[in-house]
Amino acid sequence: METFREAISRMSERADIVIIGAGIMGCSVAYHLAARGAGRIIVLEKDEIARGATADAAGGIRLQFSTETNIVLSKLSFDIWENFAELFGVDIGLHQQGYLFLLTAPDDVPVFRANVELQRAHEVPVRWVEPDEIRELNPAIRVDDVLGGTYCPRDGWCDPYSATMGFAQAARRLGVDIREDCPAVGFDVARDRVQAVLTPDGRIETSLAIICAGPWTQEVGKLAGVDLPVLPYRRMSFVTERFDPVPKSIPMTIEFETSLYFHPEGEGFLFGMANPDEPPGFDKRVDEAWMVRTIEALCRRAPTFEQARIKRGWAGFYEITPDDNPLLGYVDEIEGLIVAAGFSGHGFMQGPAVGRCIAELVIDGAVQSVDIRGFAPGRFREGKLIQEHNVI
Repeated sequence: METFREAISRMSERADIVIIGAGIMGCSVAYHLAARGAGRIIVLEKDEIARGATADAAGGIRLQFSTETNIVLSKLSFDIWENFAELFGVDIGLHQQGYLFLLTAPDDVPVFRANVELQRAHEVPVRWVEPDEIRELNPAIRVDDVLGGTYCPRDGWCDPYSATMGFAQAARRLGVDIREDCPAVGFDVARDRVQAVLTPDGRIETSLAIICAGPWTQEVGKLAGVDLPVLPYRRMSFVTERFDPVPKSIPMTIEFETSLYFHPEGEGFLFGMANPDEPPGFDKRVDEAWMVRTIEALCRRAPTFEQARIKRGWAGFYEITPDDNPLLGYVDEIEGLIVAAGFSGHGFMQGPAVGRCIAELVIDGAVQSVDIRGFAPGRFREGKLIQEHNVI
């Protein structure tokens, strides 16, 4: 009787590039490659477009990072975010009301002050703010234990689903074949070169595969026989019912020491907080005990929210690496395999820039827009970690 692999090998087609994952990263990479005339591109998505980790993202976009590469990647992405409707004809609900970081731990103060200097050197309109100004920016919060903070008015948030669909639709108009409910189930690797990507519907011959699988990157990497150190960690978000006591004009507010964040969302507010003690895994259930802890933290920082009611909550995944920075570029072990994943919570906001960088890497042979060499996938094996401090 014919085996599964033998049946797949009979049903074969050809693509110049196969992209695995149709979240913001995969769709942006596909669009930028197609815009550069990269040939026949197939995107494989095990679910639906923008229904994986992207669907659960809080939608934040910011320029406030602690490493130069991340600052430059975000600046390049902002060139697209701020002009998305003109470029793609899609309203992504962009709100540029700023990011306000609150610092309560003394050790964080010199780090953030140094970050401000680095960001300003790259023309980011960020400034250090004292408690009195913090209270003006967000009158709902208590600042008696706040040592200071940073604020960038250009930061903000938008809708992840609309943004991803904007890239996907533009990619399709350029001829990209995006296949939903069609996962990659294996790779054909011979003499350390990618020969094909295998799917339940058949074999796709290709010499270049790009893994944009977010939290599932390590699982996809295993199919090709490579270890990509990207682990999934659950993150939960909650939205209140209509809540008028807090102004809808406040910025995204982050209590950095605890990772508590909140910002206006529709008639209510979106908020969340990471559980530092939770192990990696793919559990997407809402942890009610942690929801209570998050609500308590929100009410401690902004007591007015004691009057609010929860409308709904959900869980998604961060894709975490050992240094909280992504894997970007060719995998050393296998020729013809690229990875763009592991953004540790800032993948959505950098999706536009990363798509452009990967297209330059493929077509030009080197990235021209941003120096991403420090994010090479092989750096962990070599012990060359680049720690990003500003992770929420």
